[in-house]
Amino acid sequence: MTIETKREGGCLSIALEGRLDTTTSPELEESLSNSLDGVTDLVFDFSKLDYLSSAGLRVLLSAQKRMNSQGTMKLLHVNDVVKDVFEITGFADFLTIEP
Repeated sequence: MTIETKREGGCLSIALEGRLDTTTSPELEESLSNSLDGVTDLVFDFSKLDYLSSAGLRVLLSAQKRMNSQGTMKLLHVNDVVKDVFEITGFADFLTIEP
């Protein structure tokens, strides 16, 4: 998986490419833990994310919980496969998913 981050003031944008799974989720988790201080808007670009496992869901849940106390989090360009995972698991009920 490739993680591309861009920070502009209080906005952190993270573009993911590949698979967010048991092998790659620790890398995203570490990246988030080192970069969320002072972030008020967290934006994920999932346009190139092919697969999402329960390990990836756990990282997103942790990020959402943190952002609930300091700002907003949204997911952009989520493909149908990943969107199905969010809907089946109930994550679509509390994540902000935009086209």
